[in-house]
Amino acid sequence: MFKFGYVAILGKPNAGKSTLINKLVGMRLAIVSEKPQTTRDNILAIVTSKDYQLVLIDTPGIHKATSHLDKVMMKNVRSAKASADVVVYLIDSSIKVDEQEVEHIAKMRSDGINVIVAGSKSDKKKYDNGCDIYFSAKNGENIDKLLDKILQFLPESKTKNFLYDADEVTDKPIKFLVAEYVREAVLKTLKKEVPHGVAVTIQKFEEKKEIVSIDADIICEKASHKGIIIGKGGETLKKIGIMAREMSQELLGKKVMLKLFVKVEENWKNKPNKLTDLGYN
Repeated sequence: MFKFGYVAILGKPNAGKSTLINKLVGMRLAIVSEKPQTTRDNILAIVTSKDYQLVLIDTPGIHKATSHLDKVMMKNVRSAKASADVVVYLIDSSIKVDEQEVEHIAKMRSDGINVIVAGSKSDKKKYDNGCDIYFSAKNGENIDKLLDKILQFLPESKTKNFLYDADEVTDKPIKFLVAEYVREAVLKTLKKEVPHGVAVTIQKFEEKKEIVSIDADIICEKASHKGIIIGKGGETLKKIGIMAREMSQELLGKKVMLKLFVKVEENWKNKPNKLTDLGYN
């Protein structure tokens, strides 16, 4: 028998959704940082074995919408939840679960949604939040058991009705992943409010036999943020570029020439047309 199905990974910001996705796929697919609301778009991550194919949906952290971008992100969460065969709801084991989360989980179950409540970061566990399973994507603890629980909810078939080829790991193009790597480098390099006002677009992507040439624009909300991103003598932008280039080279398996440019688009997070241009829709 074969199994195929969609698995939505939900939870609050910083619950460890993207880290789990990367662990299950076995590569850096979703960007990770300690800052909340790192993930903005639903990213499909495909895990294939001889007996099953999981389509994991990495989603934005559940939070209160304060901008048009936030509303788009929460729409993505609702879409993932509605289309999934099972929801894996992550609760950070290092902090106490709040009533809002408990109510949200209960509502999903009352609506007939299959839900696995998984306690992430078990290596830092401080609270027993009543989860169905506890795991650590960092050290691999109980990852196999979590996978077994997921598989219990997936439809069975006598035929191999997988939707994706065995070598496919995501629905996103390479350019999207590179843009996300640049944004991850920004998140890890900068502090406070600046990273959340940043988007990245790829303007040039030319791949040759031994090298890939990439030009990327870093879009920020304020002129003052542009100066912070560039840094004194361009040092901060250089640091961002080095980090993003190294991640891109690992993905592409060849040398990358990456040029970064910083542009200002005031209040872009509240401009629907701009969000569409940036791929947030």
